[in-house]
Amino acid sequence: MKGSLFHLGFIMTLTTFQFLAFIVSSSSSSSSSSSNSFIECLEKYQYSNNPSNPISSSVIYTQNHSSYSSLLQTYIRNLRFNTSATPKPRLILTPKHVSHIQAAVLCAKSHSLQMKIRSGGHDYEGLSYVSFDTPHHHFFILDMFNFRSVHVSIQHESAWVQAGAILGEVYYKIANKSKTHAFPAGVCPTVGVGGHFGGGGYGNLMRKYGLSIDNIVDAKLVNVNGKLLDRKSMGEDLFWAITGGGGSSYGVVLSYKIKLVRVPEKVTVFRISRRYSENFADLIYSYQRIVAELPKELFIRLTLDVVNNTNRATFYALFLGNSKELVSSTMKLNFPELGLTRIHCFEMSWIESVLFWTNFPIGTPVEVLLSRVPQVLTHLKRKSDFVRDPIPKEGLEFIFEKMVELKTPMLTFNPYGGRMGEIPMWEKPFPHRQGNIAKLQYATNWDEDGEEAENYYLNLTRLLYYYMTPAVYLDIGNYQDMIKSANYYFNLTMINVDVRAVNYGVKYFKDNFYRLVKIKTRVDPDNFFRNEQSIPVLFPTKKELVKIKTKVDPHKYTMVVLYTISGTKRTAGASFKALFLGDSNKLISLMKMNFPELGLRKEDCKEMSWIKSVLVWEGFQNAFKMKSVSAFKMKSDYVKTPISKDGIERILQKTKDSANISMMFNPYGGKMSEIPESEIAFPHRAGNIYKIQYLLYWNEMGAVSDNSNP
Repeated sequence: MKGSLFHLGFIMTLTTFQFLAFIVSSSSSSSSSSSNSFIECLEKYQYSNNPSNPISSSVIYTQNHSSYSSLLQTYIRNLRFNTSATPKPRLILTPKHVSHIQAAVLCAKSHSLQMKIRSGGHDYEGLSYVSFDTPHHHFFILDMFNFRSVHVSIQHESAWVQAGAILGEVYYKIANKSKTHAFPAGVCPTVGVGGHFGGGGYGNLMRKYGLSIDNIVDAKLVNVNGKLLDRKSMGEDLFWAITGGGGSSYGVVLSYKIKLVRVPEKVTVFRISRRYSENFADLIYSYQRIVAELPKELFIRLTLDVVNNTNRATFYALFLGNSKELVSSTMKLNFPELGLTRIHCFEMSWIESVLFWTNFPIGTPVEVLLSRVPQVLTHLKRKSDFVRDPIPKEGLEFIFEKMVELKTPMLTFNPYGGRMGEIPMWEKPFPHRQGNIAKLQYATNWDEDGEEAENYYLNLTRLLYYYMTPAVYLDIGNYQDMIKSANYYFNLTMINVDVRAVNYGVKYFKDNFYRLVKIKTRVDPDNFFRNEQSIPVLFPTKKELVKIKTKVDPHKYTMVVLYTISGTKRTAGASFKALFLGDSNKLISLMKMNFPELGLRKEDCKEMSWIKSVLVWEGFQNAFKMKSVSAFKMKSDYVKTPISKDGIERILQKTKDSANISMMFNPYGGKMSEIPESEIAFPHRAGNIYKIQYLLYWNEMGAVSDNSNP
């Protein structure tokens, strides 16, 4: 999809230029219900079904509430989505009881309100608290922060964890009960459980114990009908889907039952930095070569960044054992190039290692894990890939050079192997297991506000991603990517796509995507639980008829054809063709107001039934008719902003050079802008002013002719 067609004059010549302009009355569909009626629905439901737990003003925050803005911003972890231009929810609901959530689901359905579910707010692209596809910001946030209890049973080596808890609370509660138990999840303590567990949950214990989803044994969920389900009542298919397929696509996950894992009383950590030197590429290459083959108990993360115009590599490690074994045996045997000694190592409890990995000073009280305030709050962009084979030294040198040029973006390698290589890709929806040596994350942070700064730093991320493309392949990570411009490189095949489109599904989940879609269609056929990258549904082939006027005038869907007139001198002409669902008098009035340049007159119009207008559009009643040709080739794009007059002049100039190329512009807007991209498989909706189609036709047959008419 291309956002600009300014380059067209350089790549094609035209004789026929077809332009379709949609004349639409400037009306916007009003909301089917107001916030007040939604609130009334909540209160009535609660009064009828659970009067002992009423929905009071203490859990409802409308835009007029004095605490609305502070509550909204409290769990926004990416300042890119904390601006005055960011779409805001109609209200924020902070449930305190299961019945509040059940009421929210049922009332949101009946009032056509989109529901965004937020646990910790760490969604890198803001999908848990921003709606990009909902017309008129017709959505609300179901904020789960009151659902944050963690009940640990060391006897059963398990815990029930509510979706609104943060990882720091989970780790703290486990360590409070046992020095030898832990749970494999992320290294950032302010990440919310709901999104993290639902999407996969990777961290520094994954080489030993897999992802979070590999250690979840039960869950509780409110479905689209407001029913409370556990693993047994929801069935194995749905349980499979919400453990790695994104829980918010299927319902509101209230809690997960997790299986605790064993860790030694003392673990070892280290953090070592190395600056660019003659052997720098050798060091990074050796890391790639051995990191996935190390013992499961050792996890070494590598971060590459630039400091004072010099490349730097920082190695962070967690070893489930003592420093003597780590240095004398494991590292000396497998990775002597790093030069690790016991001086670099620190032995501590597992819970203390969580603080170390979060860059807290050694000795910081573990109670800091209970804080929901991030250490750093900034603008950021993240992308990810997987590395299958070590990047060669020559490639590394190229990357080092480009990173110095870009300065800001960082690269982080999270090692695979171990348990991650033992779990089949179909075991859970998250399929990226065997065959990867590391997961690669691109990270860019910046402090400046404003769109100009955002575009600058996003472009730096895209550039680094582009430079890395030959060495890696696309990944979902445990988060989504929502760069909204087109023409950036998506994976090693360099397919230009918009990641807000449906084709993300197979790229994220591989063949598991089809099973996820089937489950989604069964449990949520109307696609109530949705966001810009949720699992879509399969729509039935039922067709609905629409009512139209008895007579229509073929002028609302307008076609303009620029064509070459044959003769001694070539020139360009224009032909407009349209369909209007109304009479010609109203059309003339609309055209005078919106497009007087055309000079449309009543005698240009013809009123007829809709079915006869179909014939007109096919050229059966003296309408414009394309000449018969033997062979043709068609391609298409989307236009988001009008082509400039200079650009049009270039295109018209090119039409004089050829007699067999045309372009057609099919207008967008209207209903096309009101339907979310995720509604059905076809995603190209809001933001496009028209679809452009290129037609090349010729009468000569054969391969030579085909090649000469590309």
